[in-house]
Amino acid sequence: MADVKKIATRVSYGEALVELANEHDDFVVLDADLAAATQTGKFKAACPDRFFDVGIAESNLMGVAAGIATTGRVAFASTFAMFAAGRAFEQVRNSIGYPHLNVKIGATHAGISVGEDGATHQCCEDIALMRVIPGMTVIVPADDVEARAVTRAAYECDGPVYMRFARLASPVINDPETYKFELGKGIVMREGADVTIIACGLMVGEALEAAEQLAAEGIDAEVINMHTIKPIDADLIVKSATKTGHVVTVEEHSVIGGLGSAVADVLCEQCPTPLKKIGVNDTFGESGPGAELLHKYGLDAANIVATTKEFLA
Repeated sequence: MADVKKIATRVSYGEALVELANEHDDFVVLDADLAAATQTGKFKAACPDRFFDVGIAESNLMGVAAGIATTGRVAFASTFAMFAAGRAFEQVRNSIGYPHLNVKIGATHAGISVGEDGATHQCCEDIALMRVIPGMTVIVPADDVEARAVTRAAYECDGPVYMRFARLASPVINDPETYKFELGKGIVMREGADVTIIACGLMVGEALEAAEQLAAEGIDAEVINMHTIKPIDADLIVKSATKTGHVVTVEEHSVIGGLGSAVADVLCEQCPTPLKKIGVNDTFGESGPGAELLHKYGLDAANIVATTKEFLA
């Protein structure tokens, strides 16, 4: 996909907030001294009176966002995934989740692809932490087009939403002219009959590339973009698993508690099917270029192909 346009979904998030501000004046954006990195600085420049920087105090960020939400406004709270889901977990759970407030968490720099920032900032546990909170919607957009749509959908959705954005630029795989986002509904990106590959975030592009390579070897893979982890599209999972008989999940997150676990829950209860999870295998990351780390940890098309072939053998 070297010739495909690449944009980081965090950039899409920042630009989408500005676009949304031109249509609605009932929301504010908060950050924790990371506006340049999370891209909310774009919103600050456009709407300075609706932007609040709480400093390096992520727990306070969530508390302030919750307080603003009680006034009837929608609050977008933005910081790195490690701080949003990790450091501020109690405030997200008790101050936002428990009262089911309209706080939309824009968590950027998620996963191994954060790169040089290293293991302390490479949050591979956030999906697991957020999906267990009652009433929390969890979304992981795959590209620029989807990230913009997700930001708008989060604003329109009632209740708390956790959006997971990447630092690393990813290929634009959706057509902005035809793409339609529907909360809780996965998208079949490629029809197939031999195996189902369910992916989210940066891994959707890798899964599509892997499917092309598998096709060249006679393996017909169906690829599903499962952008919404919670509520997950159980009907689509069952339909595809019934057709192909084998399921592979791919995520830039721990294999424990994330997309793979959510899919496993569905399959175990509704459609027992052989399942292979590809993700971060119960380990911490390390410092290095994002793309190189994805390769080292098996989060690329080459490993998806190799793992799928071994799984089907």
